[in-house]
Amino acid sequence: MTASPVAVAAALAAVYLVWGSTYLAIAIGVQGYPPFAMGAIRMLGAGVLFYAVLRWRGVPAPTRAQWRNLAAMGVFMVLFANGLVNLAQTEVSSGLAAIAVASMPLFVAVFSTLKGRTLGRLEWTGIIVGLGGVALLNLGSELRGSWLGMVCLVIAPLSWAWGSVWSRDQDLPTPFMNAAGQMLCGGVWMALASLLLGERFTGVPPLDSTLAVIYLALFGSIIGFSAYVWLLSNVRPALATSYAYVNPAIAVLLGTLVLHERFDADTWIAMAVILASVVLVMRAPRR
Repeated sequence: MTASPVAVAAALAAVYLVWGSTYLAIAIGVQGYPPFAMGAIRMLGAGVLFYAVLRWRGVPAPTRAQWRNLAAMGVFMVLFANGLVNLAQTEVSSGLAAIAVASMPLFVAVFSTLKGRTLGRLEWTGIIVGLGGVALLNLGSELRGSWLGMVCLVIAPLSWAWGSVWSRDQDLPTPFMNAAGQMLCGGVWMALASLLLGERFTGVPPLDSTLAVIYLALFGSIIGFSAYVWLLSNVRPALATSYAYVNPAIAVLLGTLVLHERFDADTWIAMAVILASVVLVMRAPRR
């Protein structure tokens, strides 16, 4: 596809709406599935399907060295990032999880300094303000009543950010095969975590939870990521990564309308501070 306005709008809608809605789908899914078992089903199902289609279309399989790197990324960007969000949403609302994860670009900027990148004054201002918003979210919202949710929603964006920065210097396959490999490896890690934690199904999962897991696999893992990769290749990075401060608003809106979630004043203030800081970091001139 060429980068026509219609194609760009469609891809942005996919990233905004699909990724923003995954928090709602996770909240519904964990009502019938254990968190890591759900993640394993989602990632392995999407990974197998995506990998098979790519190989059928002639995309080369990852090398042995690339599989090792994909296995490491599966730990950072699937097991810890996605798996801990699943676990957190067994105790906290979908909107709150989305707000906490929105801090991820702040940690990407900090970790980038370890790779030699110099941050400007505007970026440091955004990081400091954003960390203040994260602190307010953890101390002043419903997270105060859930230590599990608090820990998970701190580690998850940290892990995604570190995996994103670490992967830049690694030998990896083409972007779509990279995604398929990450999902396969991450799905295996999720399955192992589920076994080690002794997760069990207490009965047949309800239909809405099963449909939510299917939605997460097909739309969240395949369509959403494909649209994001296409955007990275066809529009400026600031537009492609704008999902970081749109997804929380979508997640909060859906959580309020569908699950009737309610948020206190501290949560709304924390969301505004975090999203404003992310805009500062992502809009700052790159050095």
